[in-house]
Amino acid sequence: MSAPAIPLRLTAPAPGWVVEADVVVVGSGIAGLTVALRYAELDPAAKVLVVTKDVLSSGSTRWAQGGIAAVLDPEDTPEEHLNDTLLAGVGLCDVRAVRTLVTEGPGALRRLMARGARFDRTDGGRLQLTREGGHRRDRIVHAGGDATGAEVQRALVEAVRASAIEVVEHALVLDLLKDARGRARGVTLHVMGEGARDGVGAVHAGAVVLATGGMGQVYAATTNPVVSTGDGVALALRAGAVVRDLEFVQFHPTVLWLGEDSTGQQPLISEAVRGEGAILVDHAGEAFMRDVHELADLAPRDVVAKAIMRRMRESGRDHMLLDGRHFGEERWRARFPTIHAVCREHGVDPVSEPIPVAPAAHYASGGVRTDLMGRTSIEGLYACGEVACTGVHGANRLASNSLLEGLVFAERIAADIARDNRAGGRPEPGEPVASRTPDGLVDPRARTRIQAHMSRGAGVLRARDSLAGTARALRDARWTPVQVAPCTESWEATNLLTVATVLTAAAAARLETRGSHWREDHPERDDDEWLGHLDVTLTEEGLQMTYTPHGDAIPARLEQELAGAGLDPAEVNALVDRALAEDLQEAGDVTSLATIPAGQRAVADVVARADGVVAGLAAAEAVFVRLGADRVERGAKDGERVRAGEVLMTVEGPVRGLLTAERTALNLLTHLSGVATLTARWVEAVSGTKARVRDSRKTLPGLRSLEKYAVRCGGGVNHRMSLSDAALIKDNHVVAAGGVAEAFRAVRDRYPDLPIEVEVDRIDQIEPVLAEGAEEILLDNFTPEDLAHAVQIVKNRARLEASGGLTLESARDVAETGVDYLAVGALTHSAPALDIALDLRG
Repeated sequence: MSAPAIPLRLTAPAPGWVVEADVVVVGSGIAGLTVALRYAELDPAAKVLVVTKDVLSSGSTRWAQGGIAAVLDPEDTPEEHLNDTLLAGVGLCDVRAVRTLVTEGPGALRRLMARGARFDRTDGGRLQLTREGGHRRDRIVHAGGDATGAEVQRALVEAVRASAIEVVEHALVLDLLKDARGRARGVTLHVMGEGARDGVGAVHAGAVVLATGGMGQVYAATTNPVVSTGDGVALALRAGAVVRDLEFVQFHPTVLWLGEDSTGQQPLISEAVRGEGAILVDHAGEAFMRDVHELADLAPRDVVAKAIMRRMRESGRDHMLLDGRHFGEERWRARFPTIHAVCREHGVDPVSEPIPVAPAAHYASGGVRTDLMGRTSIEGLYACGEVACTGVHGANRLASNSLLEGLVFAERIAADIARDNRAGGRPEPGEPVASRTPDGLVDPRARTRIQAHMSRGAGVLRARDSLAGTARALRDARWTPVQVAPCTESWEATNLLTVATVLTAAAAARLETRGSHWREDHPERDDDEWLGHLDVTLTEEGLQMTYTPHGDAIPARLEQELAGAGLDPAEVNALVDRALAEDLQEAGDVTSLATIPAGQRAVADVVARADGVVAGLAAAEAVFVRLGADRVERGAKDGERVRAGEVLMTVEGPVRGLLTAERTALNLLTHLSGVATLTARWVEAVSGTKARVRDSRKTLPGLRSLEKYAVRCGGGVNHRMSLSDAALIKDNHVVAAGGVAEAFRAVRDRYPDLPIEVEVDRIDQIEPVLAEGAEEILLDNFTPEDLAHAVQIVKNRARLEASGGLTLESARDVAETGVDYLAVGALTHSAPALDIALDLRG
């Protein structure tokens, strides 16, 4: 007898009650509550409803110990945070999503603090920053030592309680409601309580946001709370949404080992403990991480988990040890009070003995596939937080990026819904249509069997045979000899089996080891075959799995080169899309189509027609590759000085494609090389002084990151990328605030941790802003004599920038005054293009 198919709808009574809302948010962690609060601010007249499986303060957020990663240290940069995240994600991060996270993250964190979240600070009042695995800078904020999640949850719950947001607690979401067009129109849910909303009901809503958290309970041992049964992913699958990369489940390397028979939620020993200096050792006392990774005990989580499992297997032990005895009791109690108390509760004194630890299921990097605005493949359905696959985490989550991801993308979802509402008026909740998909339930007695099979065959160690055995066991678990009654236990068991089946199928399909997916029978990473994503949808015929190449418009080699240069490959790809669309229209390159036979191939050289500094070769190559070039050889590198007649790049491929690519490729290359060439002239003009040449935000729309990259190629440095990177008080701000000092204090009060720069146009304005604590002063249209006077006044108490009225002829005189920077807006705004051409051979 074959096992029944995975149900596309949960068997449940017809809704006995209905409520309407403009937006329904399912989940009450950092992601869900931030969506609700932000949307309520953007549209105060809207009805926002939050439904949560337990009480409002329950869920995974409150268990987060480590903290929130964000660039708040002036010595840190978003690029460094981006690069650390990309390294942890092992080639599968969406660079656009990561750039969104690291650039918008600091602002989102400050808004969380404005909602009342209190983070630990130094004696001087600055945020206390620490480091965790995979981070090369101190950029983790924490609260109560190791109780960050609890503090975040407290602040958000209090904010929700003080708002008009309606909350339904003890509500298990069942299935998505759709209208006749397939658009999300609400959810069915079961409320475990008494009164008018007891039992199964329905919420009709104009938008549905899934923020249901993780799925750790699919395994026998996990750090996740009991409510984390994958309800959101299972609902999305039944609704027909695309789920991506579910095989990438992160196993936290250091979970308190409570014995071989211990199951369910296990106490987490935060990565921050290793960040503060605790060392992993085996039972012989050997610190085994030193020879595994350059960061040793602070390596990314997948590296540490694998190393622990290998040492356990080699030694025949079922756990390893985390030694923090050198902290002393006072430090344990002050920095890690929660962990210290939990260890003591379970009979372990971390002050006098190492902590027994072993990996356990922790965080799902995959989930419901979304775009940068949190939109899923179903119109009107959004996903945020651990339930979503935004592309931030790739194959392995970087420590403390999860809470930040919840903040950033929650705000984006709220903004997207509000923007749609403004564009077309707030959508009516609409009338869902009845679903005709087959329903069903799993016997709740199968839950422990599902969890045991998943831990044995689809856990940290996976192989073909173990995964095949797990898949068979999961198919068997669908069958039951008795009719299963609809209830919370059977709905949860069905969700767990649905998620486990997809996870196991994806893990069996991916024949490589990457990030948190470790195949013993395929121990190496394989970029040639597996640099891509596994997308799954659920149909009446079963699971439909599609392999989607990662960044398929740009080869992995180029993508890595662009990312290494601080550029977003997806942004470059989108720019090429727009440029080609402008060029080709519907008819295409009519001249090439008329004059060049299909299939004709040729070799062409990209040649400099003038001396200069080259920039943008990778971007130009991306255009040629997009249109069919299959051989590209570089004759120069970005940042190099080139001579007229020098071959910068040789490309080979279909002639039609090369000539169609020519204009877009050269547009990018000539403009960026012009920026680099002009920058180099300025840099040469001030050589021998301490002054550095830097740009401004006077960039062409859509080209800012590329133009600023070209400035770096020319030897210059970048000023702010955006208005949120640092505060810059200019003359109009001074007028509005009533004075320079008043403007400075206003910014410092609102954004206490943000770097503040002040523009002044008179000598007498310098002392007041120095007294306020300005870190950088911009001297606008000062003469060289006044600049020299300003340098004497400041005496290295702040950095000084000269701006306005600068010319190449006067650059050296200005630089020799002792200022730190010369700001030259013309570098990006009006640099002449460097003459570069494409010469077809023969």
